[in-house]
Amino acid sequence: METIESFESNDSLKLSFQTSNALSATSESPLTPTRTYDGGYTEAKDIRLRLANGGAGQSGLIGAFANAFVKWCVEGSECEAKEAAFLVGWYLADTTQSLAYLSSSWVDVAFTYNAAAEMALVRNGKAIERELVFVDHFYLVGPPSNPAQLSPQDLVQDTFAKIVANGAIDALAPPGGRPPTRFLSRFDKSATNIKESDLLIGIGQVPWALPPAVWYHVYPRFPIEALKAASVLQEYTLTDRGTWLSSDKKVCDALTVYKGQTNLENTQDIAECKNNLEDDDDKVLLNPCNALLGANPLDKDLAAKFMRWLLSPLGGQKVVREFKTTNGQMIYAPAT
Repeated sequence: METIESFESNDSLKLSFQTSNALSATSESPLTPTRTYDGGYTEAKDIRLRLANGGAGQSGLIGAFANAFVKWCVEGSECEAKEAAFLVGWYLADTTQSLAYLSSSWVDVAFTYNAAAEMALVRNGKAIERELVFVDHFYLVGPPSNPAQLSPQDLVQDTFAKIVANGAIDALAPPGGRPPTRFLSRFDKSATNIKESDLLIGIGQVPWALPPAVWYHVYPRFPIEALKAASVLQEYTLTDRGTWLSSDKKVCDALTVYKGQTNLENTQDIAECKNNLEDDDDKVLLNPCNALLGANPLDKDLAAKFMRWLLSPLGGQKVVREFKTTNGQMIYAPAT
């Protein structure tokens, strides 16, 4: 039997900090990168670009961006001068943490999924550029036994309403022979947590309010860890396509996708996502990722070059299109 560790504090979600008595928005970053990338140039020693993200970093997309960008810079192009080999640092952080790091000038570019929070940073001058880079897709997944009796015909909000209703019933009268209806929430201010909260508030529910609902399981972990917990505990949860396709097969085999777009061949959703058209139920679970350039990057010229490269059909967009699973499934939809 696989076990899931209990949650005691949120400390494990935080990046390692170096000690410092006086840190400011313009001082040296206190963060230690989760990983560094050199594009294959092992002689590279210095970090010149710092990127923050959660799920797409765990899936490998941020690393793919970093390696391809370093290689492109070192090899040069017809319109860009060659650069000496350098390192790109990736800092594992959810959307709220990523934006905080960007605001403090501890990272140069944040890949985040919350338009309202992003625009707040743009308005206050902490971010000077914001660009749609790719689109992820949320999935509502849960146990194959389907204790909440979700149906493919249900609207997204209807599925959450069924989870709430059946969760309350199972809490009062625990069922026999099947797992109770429970929903696992990362409850960590991530884009996923904000999305699920928005959907629950949309049906008039705030299960995290005191006293918290029994069926609402608080499990603050990063995406892959949370999905694994849901599979072991047989609970519903909201995850994203990138995390789903990047997880172990045994994790996904223990769960069923009840809502979410599983075919990315039709990219019409991207144009609609740009226009913020979310009235169509098929678009409710879109998860657009924007890259925000901070006001005080380590290397302004290099960071600006990275933002241009991300939007290039032969640069960042090519990386997104070619970033697939081992069996050829697209994980993310490109912005262009």
